[in-house]
Amino acid sequence: MEFLSQLFWVFIIIAALTPYMQQQMLRSTRTRKMVELERKRGSRVITLIHRQEALNLLGVPLTRYINIEDSEQVLTAIRLTDKDVPIDLILHTPGGLVLASEQIAEALLRHPGKVTVFVPHYAMSGGTLVAMAADELVMDENAVLGPLDPQLGQYPAASLIKVMEAKEMKDIDDQTVILADVAAKSLRQIKVTVKSLLSKHMDEEQAEKTAEKITQGTWTHDYPIDVKELADMGLNVNKDMPGEIYSLMSMFPQPRTARPSVEYNPGPIYPAGPKEK
Repeated sequence: MEFLSQLFWVFIIIAALTPYMQQQMLRSTRTRKMVELERKRGSRVITLIHRQEALNLLGVPLTRYINIEDSEQVLTAIRLTDKDVPIDLILHTPGGLVLASEQIAEALLRHPGKVTVFVPHYAMSGGTLVAMAADELVMDENAVLGPLDPQLGQYPAASLIKVMEAKEMKDIDDQTVILADVAAKSLRQIKVTVKSLLSKHMDEEQAEKTAEKITQGTWTHDYPIDVKELADMGLNVNKDMPGEIYSLMSMFPQPRTARPSVEYNPGPIYPAGPKEK
């Protein structure tokens, strides 16, 4: 009996440790693949990947978004990157906080080296804002970005403005008037931000036109903007997605436990020296 009892406890310990060990092995493999990609491209590779995760005990869906912690981690990675080293950002997200997304986008915009954003599947809302900062946008032919029209709770900002235009002021309640005032400000702010990001790669007129289309309620917030539409709007986008990006994405499966959204090789990256003959 004593042997069976010991065997039982050994089984319990192994069962408890196996998921942790599998997670650590997967993380180690991801890091190795990222380092290999960095060496091949001579760049800093950063991943900003969100998936819907399930809590272990209750199985309650927990959807992850771009948050302040993400922006802090991405900004740290950029700060550790030499100004002449290109940055490759792998982006997969439903969006998130405007503040965090704008911080990431502005930091990428200010980086002197080339910034390439890879979108293997989708980058909506705040993810699209980050993508707008890229010198080059590389997307799978079926990948999409999304509109950047602000949302105030359950209401699109552009729709609140429409309500104010369609009704007499006396027929509109105070809360709607306040929401519409905030909506007008948010629409102006996001348009200015997007135009500023696009102006690095477009002339002012084209940047104005594209920013207007993508921020002012042209589509519903979940509308998928594909590669062709983005190219028609003047973005530098191509479909030449390296196979290593797909391989790396496959190493971010739906995890059983929480994991960081942003990962990067923490050591400083410097320009590669001249190749030996």
